[in-house]
Amino acid sequence: ITDKQMDYARSVMAELKAAGVRGELDERSEKVGYKIRDWELKKVPFMLVVGESERQAGTVAVRVHRKGDTGAVPVREFIDRVSGLVSSKALTL
Repeated sequence: ITDKQMDYARSVMAELKAAGVRGELDERSEKVGYKIRDWELKKVPFMLVVGESERQAGTVAVRVHRKGDTGAVPVREFIDRVSGLVSSKALTL
């Protein structure tokens, strides 16, 4: 991962936190496949993966636990989706 991609990942994290979405940025110098497997084993419900193509497009690649890659979406769209899920879950409790 390059410095530009890491800067983009940090800006995505800042957007998520500003919207009240919890997250963690994995800055370990491991291969992407290793990181994905590690987070899958931790049963993280959503994973956002960013690379050069996502940085250039202003998107994030979304991975859902047990379903894998669901495609790239704009950051704001992901935030809206997650916020909607949290709201609907809160109403059913």
